[in-house]
Amino acid sequence: MAASEARTVIRATPALLKDLRSLNVLVFHPDDRDGEQLTQQLKRIGCHVQGYWPPLPELPEGVDVVFLAVRPDNIALDFGWCRKNQGPTIIAVVTYENPTIVETVLRIGAKGILPAPVRSFGLLSTLVLARQHNEEVRNHMNRIKKLEIKLLGQRKIEEAKAILMKSRAISESDAFNLIRKQAMEKRVTNEEISIAIVNANEILSFQSRQ
Repeated sequence: MAASEARTVIRATPALLKDLRSLNVLVFHPDDRDGEQLTQQLKRIGCHVQGYWPPLPELPEGVDVVFLAVRPDNIALDFGWCRKNQGPTIIAVVTYENPTIVETVLRIGAKGILPAPVRSFGLLSTLVLARQHNEEVRNHMNRIKKLEIKLLGQRKIEEAKAILMKSRAISESDAFNLIRKQAMEKRVTNEEISIAIVNANEILSFQSRQ
């Protein structure tokens, strides 16, 4: 781990610990000893806890963490909230492990595993580490999305420059300067001007083929 990443973890961990009492937690677990123990321990930590079984197809607003019992009778679960990149932290509660259970844990996007029988020891660590992992994954996905948008914008700029160079018989630098000038005058980005140029060219090309 690089020094900068280590500093980020050190700064982030206290925040994850401090906001435990503000967490809204859903426990999807049968009403048995493990479900009762899990709910009680989470309440002792200070979390706001609600319990349901079977799991809800849609989550209430403002849910931060979901503890989900992964059992042979619900391995086919396929809820939309399991696949959301910006969704809550999912922690799987497993009684035993086999390839099918492990596959289900991966498919639902669990960021942590809590073994059963549930005990007080390890629950806090699992909760904090899973939330940190979820936050890191979310940040990485957001960063990738921004890079993809930026790359798409650069491609549109290249397309727009090629259109201007051909239609106006100008150099690449002159084409870019023209795009930048239009963007400044209209107070929009170079990418937005480029997209407008590309779209207009596609419309004109379509009309010319009619």
